Amino acid sequence: MVVAEVPKLASAAEYFFKRGVEGKQFRPTILLLMATALNVRVPEALAAESSDIISSELRVRQRGIAEITEMIHVASLLHDDVLDDADTRRGVGSLNFVMGNKISVLAGDFLLSRACVALAALKNTEVVSLLATVVEHLVTGETMQMTSTTDQRHSMDYYMQKTYYKTASLISNSCKAVALLAGQSAEVAMLAFEYGKNLGLAFQLIDDVLDFTGTSASLGKGSLSDIRHGIITAPILFAMEEFPQLRKVVGQLEKDPTNVDIALEYLGKSNGIQRTRELAMEHANLAAAAIGSLPETDDEDVKRSRRALIDLTHRVITRNK
Repeated sequence: MVVAEVPKLASAAEYFFKRGVEGKQFRPTILLLMATALNVRVPEALAAESSDIISSELRVRQRGIAEITEMIHVASLLHDDVLDDADTRRGVGSLNFVMGNKISVLAGDFLLSRACVALAALKNTEVVSLLATVVEHLVTGETMQMTSTTDQRHSMDYYMQKTYYKTASLISNSCKAVALLAGQSAEVAMLAFEYGKNLGLAFQLIDDVLDFTGTSASLGKGSLSDIRHGIITAPILFAMEEFPQLRKVVGQLEKDPTNVDIALEYLGKSNGIQRTRELAMEHANLAAAAIGSLPETDDEDVKRSRRALIDLTHRVITRNK
């Protein structure tokens, strides 16, 4: 899907799809498993050959959602790295560091345009609306982060809403899109949405923990990257509840870099890391419960995929990179 007429644009757009820097493929894995987990039996009245054709076409369309989702995700990374002036991503130089901000922005725009073309080809207006909303949410979340007031930056509710927009909306709405393409009921589509939403929130909460506890090598980017940019995440928000004086310290992070060390001291004395892990666990459990609430089935492939989706909720909260 990532094909461009201009060689430099093609090289830039393909940068994070190359072997070795393609990432964990977390989102495509979820969506392909969800596609099987929601597999609809074709009525027995249909001929076997017709059944195979319908099943094959559905699979191609659902795989298309996985590809579109990854293009949107990578586009958001390219744009984020420009906004954050990042120099590393996935263990290598970020695209803006290697090719410059202009090419990086254009590569992100190009990926979004390719995603739109692929989305239109699905000819499903509800699915198009869902994924268009995701792009709106990505922009809204980033703007919330850039323009927040002091009170908003210190609010857990504001943080969780921003996290949904920036991380969980893409997974939740893509899961719902997969369900809609399969012809599932509104109730089942909502369960798919809830799985993606809660898994996405759990994933980001653990990311926030790893920003403090991981290493640059394990994360593929600089550790403490958020707090060094003055971005307050869940561990610090929880620590601030225990130590209100931390509010003043984090308010001066960008003015005085030494405040980072002071903030880390407060975090170390608090239960911020533990409480963030516990909140991630709550969301992971909600995601697993959504899969457990899906209609019963005797299909072994469907059961296997549902078990894998539940297993992913455990992996998300126990990962170290």
